[in-house]
Amino acid sequence: MSVLIVDDDPTTLQLLGALLGGTSTCLADPEAALDWCARHTPALVLIDYHLPGMSGVELICRLRRMPRLANVPIIMVTCDNHGALRQQAREAGATDFVAKPLEVHEFRLRVRNLLALNEARTLLADQARLLQDEVARATAELAKRELELVVRLARAAEFRDPETGAHLQRMAHYAGLIAREMGCDGAFQQQLLEAAPMHDIGKLATPDSILLKPGRLDPSEMRIMREHAAHGAQILAGSASPLIQMAEEVARCHHERFDGDGYPQRLRGLAIPLSARIVAVADVFDALSSPRPYKQAWPLYEARAYIVNHSGSQFCPQAVQAFVHAWDDIVATCQRYPDAPPALCLVRARQ
Repeated sequence: MSVLIVDDDPTTLQLLGALLGGTSTCLADPEAALDWCARHTPALVLIDYHLPGMSGVELICRLRRMPRLANVPIIMVTCDNHGALRQQAREAGATDFVAKPLEVHEFRLRVRNLLALNEARTLLADQARLLQDEVARATAELAKRELELVVRLARAAEFRDPETGAHLQRMAHYAGLIAREMGCDGAFQQQLLEAAPMHDIGKLATPDSILLKPGRLDPSEMRIMREHAAHGAQILAGSASPLIQMAEEVARCHHERFDGDGYPQRLRGLAIPLSARIVAVADVFDALSSPRPYKQAWPLYEARAYIVNHSGSQFCPQAVQAFVHAWDDIVATCQRYPDAPPALCLVRARQ
């Protein structure tokens, strides 16, 4: 372990260097000591009070401001053995105080003890970092498995729904773009991107005769179809995962309307979770601009106009405004994730 000795007396430097052995670095200039510490991390520092250009107390203060030396033990070694100086040295960050002339046996014991304590502290810090790394890896693996579960559930819903996987990709990315323009933080944006594909997971419980019907649904069939929002929330309910919790609120509330005329709970305005208000815009826009068995795809500008015209009634005005602000990226996303054949998505987007 490296020990730094700072003293302008050559005899003292030689004596301390001999007492501490070959691992010590001896410097007479405090500025040189600061420069050395900027490049090295000693295990112990010995500092005289009387130094050229600055006092030992000032040098301790400057060393303590270096993050790597915040906890390194520092001993002030000086012939000025009075209480006021001891107090100044302690306040500056000195760990111990040794008076000259040295009592060699006591000095060696103090140095040995401080080195042992510093080594133990370093080992504990290393163990804490290793534990932190292990926790981070375990957390990342858990998040990875949660995301895999979400993806697999979304794929399971795809097998029963005539909508394509490209629809899930598009609307999820639309939702992320809207969240970005609304000023949501990066973590929320990423979580929404991952949760949004689960919005229609409740269709797993919808009968094929209704889900796969090529034409429009009659009122009784529509009532059954609308149950998918509650079914989706039931499938995802009770999870401790923040991702699944967001997916649950998206599944439950993405058909709520801002004016309170939606379903299943007839929530109004800001009572609708933010994630669901965003997904409602993304989902309807992609549904309108994509082909369905009962309709042709709308041109993008017409689908956009529908969203804008229903701001404040069907959709959250802030989410619609963010959707408009993200328009260029919305169009690019539509083109990036086309249905087959690609021409279905490449509709001219009028501003």
